[in-house]
Amino acid sequence: MTAQTDAERRRSIVFLNWAHAIDHFVLLIYPTVVIGLDVIYGRPYSEMIALSSAAFVAFGVFSLPAGWLADRWSRRNMMVLFYVGCGLAMIGAALAPNLAALAVAMFALGMFAAIYHPVGMAMLIEASGARGRTLAFNGVCGNLGVSLAAGVSAALATWLGWRFAFLLPAALCIVTGIVYLSMTPDDRHHAKSRVSKPSVPLTPKLAVMVFGLFLIIAISAGLVFNVLTIALPKIVDEGMTDNVPLALVGSIATAVLVCGGLAQLIVGRLVEWVAPHIIFAAVTLLGFIGNLWAASATGFPLLVALAVAVAAIYAQVTVNDMILARYTADAWRGRVYAVRYFTLFISAGTAIAIISLLHKANGFGMVLGVNAAIAFLMFLATVMLVVLISNIEQRNTAIQPAE
Repeated sequence: MTAQTDAERRRSIVFLNWAHAIDHFVLLIYPTVVIGLDVIYGRPYSEMIALSSAAFVAFGVFSLPAGWLADRWSRRNMMVLFYVGCGLAMIGAALAPNLAALAVAMFALGMFAAIYHPVGMAMLIEASGARGRTLAFNGVCGNLGVSLAAGVSAALATWLGWRFAFLLPAALCIVTGIVYLSMTPDDRHHAKSRVSKPSVPLTPKLAVMVFGLFLIIAISAGLVFNVLTIALPKIVDEGMTDNVPLALVGSIATAVLVCGGLAQLIVGRLVEWVAPHIIFAAVTLLGFIGNLWAASATGFPLLVALAVAVAAIYAQVTVNDMILARYTADAWRGRVYAVRYFTLFISAGTAIAIISLLHKANGFGMVLGVNAAIAFLMFLATVMLVVLISNIEQRNTAIQPAE
């Protein structure tokens, strides 16, 4: 490997980390500014938050063609499309004259934002060799985007108006896309030379069992993740004992989400000493406990419970990606991650329905109670995956020839 290749890989990782932050930031602008939009449009929160379902449905659906195009065409060009497309969609949202136009712009934002996870994660795995610390830091960058979205969007909406909460990030996305295009070499010639065998070979039966469990985990994790991140500003707004202004709500939500970043850093270190699938089971159990606690808590205990739940749901992302990378060949990794993130993010539409319907029926106590039940399902699926992976590792060790 030449020094130039090393520099290109480091540069690629920097851009991918930045893209992960942007990806989560842009999708959570609306769930924060919507707290003030219900007054402007005279619609209740349960109706206004449902508008964001267009973005989150597109975020899941378009991950499938994004992963396929990246593997068959160019991962680098797809990332350029991600940056510029998100910027243009946010300009459309900021300039939308009515709710129908805003919904269309949000759908476009979800479509372009869908590119990052299947494409960016495949590029990151390739550039880093699935190194735990690198994946963990990338996860922290995504968490940073989630964390800053609430605070920054609330501040911009308070000081400049809700439209500027979209316009300023839009400009940043477009500028980044132009810089990325100029600094990153074309990779279309690599499409046919990628490795076509996974690190750990599986029989067809084991492959179906492993990826079946991954799908169950992805769906349940997507529901838990989206309920928490989408509803967090409103949960804080209603769960605090005293009324607090929007800017402070955003800051508190940001502080809670920072716990997810810390958890990912810790997990990135732990995987060097503990098997990733064992950590996987531990953090999903912690997520169930955090959600169950939050369902009945108020005030400061609510913030602690939410911090535990958020830390767990973000920590599981890092180990999830590491485990999946071991059983996926690079040549079709984009498509495999596309399926995973399709199931993960398509659940956002269901999560919004859960928030809207259950909040209207009985507030966030019921929302978080249902979220806890889903988190428990994810824990059970993870335990089954741990048992299966342990058997696979033992089988592969047993059949290795003696040296």
